[in-house]
Amino acid sequence: MNLLTRADQLREGRTPFVLATVVRAERPTSAKAGDRALVLPDGTIEGFVGGTCAESTVRLQGLRLLETGESTLLRITPDDDGPDARPGAEGLLTVANPCLSGGTLEIFLEAMIPAPLVFVYGEAPVARALTEVADAIGWHGFLAPSAETPIPLDAGAVVVASHGRDEAEILTAAVKAGIPYVALVASRKRAAAVLAELSLTEAEQSAIHAPAGLDIGARTAAEIALSVLAEVIAARPRQTAPPPGQVMLPLIEKPAAVTIAKDPVCDMDVAVVPDALHYQHEGVVYYFCGTGCRRAFADNPARYLLRWTPDHSGQL
Repeated sequence: MNLLTRADQLREGRTPFVLATVVRAERPTSAKAGDRALVLPDGTIEGFVGGTCAESTVRLQGLRLLETGESTLLRITPDDDGPDARPGAEGLLTVANPCLSGGTLEIFLEAMIPAPLVFVYGEAPVARALTEVADAIGWHGFLAPSAETPIPLDAGAVVVASHGRDEAEILTAAVKAGIPYVALVASRKRAAAVLAELSLTEAEQSAIHAPAGLDIGARTAAEIALSVLAEVIAARPRQTAPPPGQVMLPLIEKPAAVTIAKDPVCDMDVAVVPDALHYQHEGVVYYFCGTGCRRAFADNPARYLLRWTPDHSGQL
């Protein structure tokens, strides 16, 4: 399958990924300018951007970008000063990779994060305006056709604007699903009455914004929609970099953390994912950036374990 066709499928399925494109290759390298690969949330790589050493670096940095939602130019180059990733010029990340056979790769890593989803239930003008305004600000507004429409688990907001129809069922389902922002479009008096009827704890009820929206003096349907989306944006959690030694996968896939291990041969960081190169020795699994390091370790584990410390044993 064409890689860009696969990328379109991932977008349609609201699956985040990183598109890695080789923009410059300095020989000797196995990759050439124009080669592409996709980095998926589970660490799987589809496509080709170089050998196992380059692939290991692209995987790790791609997973980090899925957490922050940013994009960057990655420069992978041999370096005698050590394998640590370091910033270069603005927008450039340089990683010293001793596995490379003398060449340098520059790869643009573009994080493709699905637009935040606003799930709207109702047929009122405000409901339609919510989807239109959401689309206008680069979000994705979805107007549910019926109360039976399942709420997507990756929804950033669920807003009920149905003027009394199926409000309790939708609000309860959204709260139980852990949607970050749940709101009811109603007057203060009616909102209080609806909340009192819900079979939710006091803490769960307090998570519902009722009435929805910031008080900006909105009158028209479009203005009310604007006030609601302003509150959604104000209430959303701020994205931060993952803690040292971990890559937090986006919630759209599932809450998870990828442990980072150190290659015992070259000391490079390696993302511990199902298809990462590894070798088991005396009941302990070690992870490697490339086949060369794994082969060297397998030939003589004692040589590398002499300098092995607890700080290098996996979780950092």
